Amino acid sequence: MKQIFRLLLVAIIAGTVTLGGYKYFLEPEYATVVMTQSETSSFIPTSYKSPTLNSSNIDFTDAAEKTVHAVVHVKNTTISQQPTSLREYFSGGGRARAMIGSGSGVIISPDGYIITNNHVIDNSTQLEVTLNNNKTYTAVLVGTDPKTDIALIKVEPDVELPYIPFGDSNELKIGEWVLAVGNPFNLTSTVTAGIVSAKARDLNEFDGNPQSFIQTDAAVNKGNSGGALVNTSGELIGINTAITSETGTYVGYSFAVPSNNARKVIEDIMEFGDVQRGILGITGRNLNSEFANNMGINETEGVFVNGIEKGSGADKSGIEKGDIIKEVDGIRIGKFSDLVGYLGSKRPNDEVQVTLLRNGEKRNIPVTLVKLETYELEDLGLEIKNAAKSELKNLDLTYGVKVNRALTRDIEQYNLAGVIIFKINDKKVSSINDAQRIMDSRHKNDPIKITFIDQQGEMNSFIFR
Repeated sequence: MKQIFRLLLVAIIAGTVTLGGYKYFLEPEYATVVMTQSETSSFIPTSYKSPTLNSSNIDFTDAAEKTVHAVVHVKNTTISQQPTSLREYFSGGGRARAMIGSGSGVIISPDGYIITNNHVIDNSTQLEVTLNNNKTYTAVLVGTDPKTDIALIKVEPDVELPYIPFGDSNELKIGEWVLAVGNPFNLTSTVTAGIVSAKARDLNEFDGNPQSFIQTDAAVNKGNSGGALVNTSGELIGINTAITSETGTYVGYSFAVPSNNARKVIEDIMEFGDVQRGILGITGRNLNSEFANNMGINETEGVFVNGIEKGSGADKSGIEKGDIIKEVDGIRIGKFSDLVGYLGSKRPNDEVQVTLLRNGEKRNIPVTLVKLETYELEDLGLEIKNAAKSELKNLDLTYGVKVNRALTRDIEQYNLAGVIIFKINDKKVSSINDAQRIMDSRHKNDPIKITFIDQQGEMNSFIFR
């Protein structure tokens, strides 16, 4: 009995020591702080509530109801030649086969004008549009602009159609709620919500074709292309165009053409038959710390002017190489895509107010935009434009067109930007119209010979097969 009592006593003492050691050495200490109204807090808050940002105050139902009936399903039928033998595979030809693709479109007028993406209707032989009420119409192509991936089609309705009014995409704020409305995976009338993640997003930063997209985290998938991005007031502020994904489906980011740019494109198509692009007439680059240090400047945001195109609005207004563009018409320019995005909503002969820094001094310069006249030699991977008379004179030429830029990385290695092409397939080229006529009249599989003078005044010829 005594032995049992001793063991029990040892166990009690050991437990007490163990518990005390844990409390003293291992258990964290908690401090209780009582604050009165006269005391101030020394900690930094990690969150707060703002009545203007409270998501419970935002109602998407009104915007969805206004827009869902004005977004349509676009079906594109194309005819392709499928080779049935090795001979047809190498020489062309084969059995005609109909292929069907689909996307979305946005009704923008009660009489049946519909805006969509160029890649939704590209190479179509027949276009069919289905409304939210399952009524189907045959559509015709009014015009298209592959550069911005915008197209305009038209149906002939028997009644006035619901439509979405344009909003001002320049007024969009990062963090603002938006809805994506479209027909992903052939599912009609799908609405998803997200916020504006970024503005003036350039997906082609390194290929010489700057873009300016609205980036959102609203779910967009295959079939959403050409659909509407709308604000909570039900206004059209973008045309959903692309996603970034390793799987081909939505993983977090989607991109839309800003409504101001899309609206300008379709208005040009309706009025002029093609897109009238106004350019500032500069070449430029984004700023960063490394470049700023190398150039001895303090600015890390804006567009650094690398060069001025002769005869352009920038040239005539006095913009100089080395200037740093900070604003246009009061719109902040932090990078080159900001500039491209804003000017994409302007036309030739529009005047813009350019705010820039020159040697650290702020200046406001009015610039009248000039018309961009270029032509893409797609088979060569080159963009050309009419050459200035002074450029031709310097090379002792009386005619020719200038290579504006390479369209592919493969062609970039030849450094053809700036050269003057004066013959294509041994035919005289005086303008981009001549170049277009020559290219349109050739057989598709024929080789193409260009004769040009480079910037050192030497004559060369290339043959593209």
